[in-house]
Amino acid sequence: MSRRPARSLLSLLRRRGLHDSTTHRSFASVSVPPDGIPSTSSPWPPYSPPPTPPPPDPAGTRWSASWSPASPPLPPCTAAQLRAAVSSIAASLLALPEPDPNPAPDLQAHSFPTLLAVSPLASLELLSLLRPRPRLGLAVFSFRRELSPAPTLDEFALAISLASRARDPAAAAALFADAATAHSPDQALYNALMAAYMHGGLLDSCLEAFHALERDPRCGPNVDSYNILISLFGRSLLVDHMEATLRSLDASGHPRTIGTYNAIIAGYLTAWMWDKMEAVFQEMLSGHIIPDTTTHLLMLRGYAHAGMIYKMEQAYERAYKHAGKVDNVHIRAMLGAYCKFDHVDRIQKIEELLQRLGPDDYRPWLYVLLIRVYAKEGLVEGMELRIAEALERNVIVTTVQVMRSIISSYFQCDAVDKLARFVRQAEEAGWKLCRSLYHCKMVMYGKHQRLEEMHGVLDEMECFKFDRTKKTFWIMHKAYVSCGRTTEANTILGMMWKHGFGLPHSVSFQ
Repeated sequence: MSRRPARSLLSLLRRRGLHDSTTHRSFASVSVPPDGIPSTSSPWPPYSPPPTPPPPDPAGTRWSASWSPASPPLPPCTAAQLRAAVSSIAASLLALPEPDPNPAPDLQAHSFPTLLAVSPLASLELLSLLRPRPRLGLAVFSFRRELSPAPTLDEFALAISLASRARDPAAAAALFADAATAHSPDQALYNALMAAYMHGGLLDSCLEAFHALERDPRCGPNVDSYNILISLFGRSLLVDHMEATLRSLDASGHPRTIGTYNAIIAGYLTAWMWDKMEAVFQEMLSGHIIPDTTTHLLMLRGYAHAGMIYKMEQAYERAYKHAGKVDNVHIRAMLGAYCKFDHVDRIQKIEELLQRLGPDDYRPWLYVLLIRVYAKEGLVEGMELRIAEALERNVIVTTVQVMRSIISSYFQCDAVDKLARFVRQAEEAGWKLCRSLYHCKMVMYGKHQRLEEMHGVLDEMECFKFDRTKKTFWIMHKAYVSCGRTTEANTILGMMWKHGFGLPHSVSFQ
């Protein structure tokens, strides 16, 4: 029995709809939405199977420009196998040391040029997987541009989005110019460039790109284009411009998408316009747009900043139900809200949220807020635990209000030795010192009739250049009077007179 000759991989992929010599589609979507602006124009969700391919093209047996019948046949391959091969390359590249590794050796070692000859889908998939390290992705795209066939518009759009993530608008503009030279720009390419300018904070450049898109006879703005402008104006606190852009979107005939509402909510959140933020959210609920995880997290953050604790907790429950988790950024926002605003059982809720954070997930401002809230609640042990953690991580407290909260907590508990130890730690760590620290020590030492240690505080004040005030002498006078030591008390009154402070009307020499 004679064997049938093995079909080439390229021909097999064409028959399965995985390779198209005229239109290349990515695994994720047809268009590449800009980062941060959810697109609703993609015909299938990311990483889902592509739609049913069209009937086989009679010309599908032709070889592409980068292939020839003289080349050895490639082994059969499916989309899953191609993805697995690309994932292996991505894992190898992501393991390279930062900041600017050379990806060429790994790409050659993993036969990336061969995979690219099979289908340009390999390039799109690889660039998508390198989003966590956008500069590495740009280096891979530079290597890929030297190979055949030439990059498609989708690849250029994805590369521009990588430049956007890298906060490199100059690279994005250069890629757009190269793509416009080789192809006719489409909406996805313009949107990717606008997103790069938006993330770079280049308002004028983003507007110029939008107007260029409006003037282009081959295409015009779509809803993603307007969403980018809305997000740009919201980030820039230009609320009037943001609302005007929303009206322009409505007048254009394009329906609002989830990305539109999220951008508007984010804009009002940035401007701290809580009523309008909530009104947009209620409009979503009453309309045909279902809020997604991003919406719920935006509302959570807005309610947290506004001190609307009950609504914040509801938003947390919705986000957790929708996504199965809430990231550390929003956990910290909730912790900040509980620390700043009084609420029933807030310490218990703080403790529960802290269990979800790892040791490296804390921030200096969070340590400060935790110290202050435990101090206000009179929980000395919890306060000292947070102080110890802050000192261990070299956090420096720079606000007098926090220091006074700590003083008050120790004073209410009559813990003079703990206060003295804290003052020494604060002095060594470079925390904000104030005269109240030392006055509180003097009052507590006097209360316990530890007069020698009370006098020692004067030397500490002098060491840190805190002058003696009328209150300093008055504290000492009351301490001596309470101990029945009239002579020393009169001496203190004389020192007050000598320093020009005068005597209180209710006090006289005895």
